Amino acid sequence: KGRLGKGRGERLDMFRKFGGDEVRDKSKIKSSQQRGIRSSILEQFPKLEPYMEQIMPKKAEVQVAKCEGKISVVMVDDEPLFYNVRDGPYYPTLRLVHKYPFMMPTMRVDKGAIKFVLSGANIMCPGLTHAHVVEELKAKPVPANTPVVILAEGKETALAIGHTQMSSEEIISVNKNIGVNVVHHLNDALWKCPKLTG
Repeated sequence: KGRLGKGRGERLDMFRKFGGDEVRDKSKIKSSQQRGIRSSILEQFPKLEPYMEQIMPKKAEVQVAKCEGKISVVMVDDEPLFYNVRDGPYYPTLRLVHKYPFMMPTMRVDKGAIKFVLSGANIMCPGLTHAHVVEELKAKPVPANTPVVILAEGKETALAIGHTQMSSEEIISVNKNIGVNVVHHLNDALWKCPKLTG
């Protein structure tokens, strides 16, 4: 499978721009393709299995939009739900994560990192190892190269989706460089586009 974010300094904030102008092709997909996408999503996010019929009903119109930067966005009735780059892992939209917050691993940043995350900056290790949040990182280990939900200190609503560059253990022991690449955050262009019509 393709991987996203191999480069340690690569900026992955995918949705600085998103909307009709960035979509090269948008098409309804066949039921066999829908099954393949559903299967890949459930393989990555097995906790969604009881809810998959609500998220992607078998009789709904499922579309894939091909966008700039080789991004593919999976939509149901024009609502973006998941996206990936080339053949890389799927990521959920924040709107979906807010409905199903248990669907994937979480990491928490300290208050000082929030404004940087909301500007699309990658998360440096010290933002995850501050005394106020490090115990949670130790208690909920996450491997390297894993899609994660980013929470803020003192909050339970996700503010970003990221992709770990290091494991939790490495983030704590190295405590420098990029720990998580941010791929989608509150108030980016994807967040501001709850429906992709046209």
